[in-house]
Amino acid sequence: MAGRRRVSGSSVVALCLLLVSLVACGGRTTADPVRAEVQQVLDRRAAAVLGHDRSAYARTGTAASFDNLGAVPFAAWSYRVTDVDRAGDTATADVELRYRLDGYDPGPVTTLRTVRLERDGPDGGWSVEWDRPAAKSGSQPWDQGAVRVVRGTHSLVLGVGQSTGALRGFADLADRAVPAVSDAWDGDWAERVVVLVPESLEAMAGLLGSPASSYRGIAAVTTGETGGREHAPADRIIVNPDAYGLLGTLGKQVVLTHETTHVATRADTDAATPLWLSEGYADWVGYRGSGRTPGQAAPGLARAVSEGEVPRDLPTDEDFGFTADADRLARAYEGGWLACLMIADQWGEDRLDAFYRAVGAHDRRAGAVEDAMDAVLGISPDDFTERWREYLRTELG
Repeated sequence: MAGRRRVSGSSVVALCLLLVSLVACGGRTTADPVRAEVQQVLDRRAAAVLGHDRSAYARTGTAASFDNLGAVPFAAWSYRVTDVDRAGDTATADVELRYRLDGYDPGPVTTLRTVRLERDGPDGGWSVEWDRPAAKSGSQPWDQGAVRVVRGTHSLVLGVGQSTGALRGFADLADRAVPAVSDAWDGDWAERVVVLVPESLEAMAGLLGSPASSYRGIAAVTTGETGGREHAPADRIIVNPDAYGLLGTLGKQVVLTHETTHVATRADTDAATPLWLSEGYADWVGYRGSGRTPGQAAPGLARAVSEGEVPRDLPTDEDFGFTADADRLARAYEGGWLACLMIADQWGEDRLDAFYRAVGAHDRRAGAVEDAMDAVLGISPDDFTERWREYLRTELG
């Protein structure tokens, strides 16, 4: 056939010998000895963390952060080196850190790190010079300082730059939130939460790997992958102490209960779930039993309705952007809450839970809400929107 040449056996052997240091004849790359050596150092470092052995940790390199994480109850801690760039007696490694909190994380947290190492002489081993979050990755609490730990009945609170008394207050709020959520949500969940309380808004943003401006005025957020039915995610409620501290007693409880609801419903929340439903449901649980009237809990929409400006449609996902106009953001949350409150009032709380799960059972947004409304509520989206608009007039007018 045109273009094909026969190569002698001796040529094949010569070619393999020429490339043996780079590529094996079978097409498999040979092991990188430096990468293997770095992995061994980090394996020893991980064992020292789990064994609470500061001396063993120090023998792998810098021990600057060891004391910061000493109080954290780890069930697992491991590194996986994905790439190494060596320059003489220094090396920079791209690393995956995987860890799990004992009794709280059903699955591991995975975070990307950049580790700088130096060689102790031409025949020496590698030691860690520094270990930092990778670019665009969030920091961990122990990157920011010594972590204090407070255990509640249903909660684990990790704080940096916070007093034990302040962290105990968060544990008490979380311990009230968990049974309140279980009373409302009929799905299975772990019934425990992990709360991170950093020192400031800037520290909160560091944990999230985002600019502080994205969360100014946001009291707390919940992190974790959605749709974790088979491998439940390791959720974290992360508090913005600057905004949270401005809330009253009820507001603080509503926020913690709202975020705890996100943890409980995570396995039934996915790309098909619109934010008006996920945020509205979390607010519905948060305000449930509080005695707050719609007018009290939704002042922005109440003002708009009183001025004859009833929204034409349910809030879009874009309306919930943290960088959006503050009034628009508030009305989006209020609108989602009132949609869920209407379902609970007019169809019943069990039907609200069933509707939430039915939407999340879809893999994508297209058709999810429509199908769930038809199957669970027996109504079309257009009719639902009109009923919601009338509900706003009745409750807020």
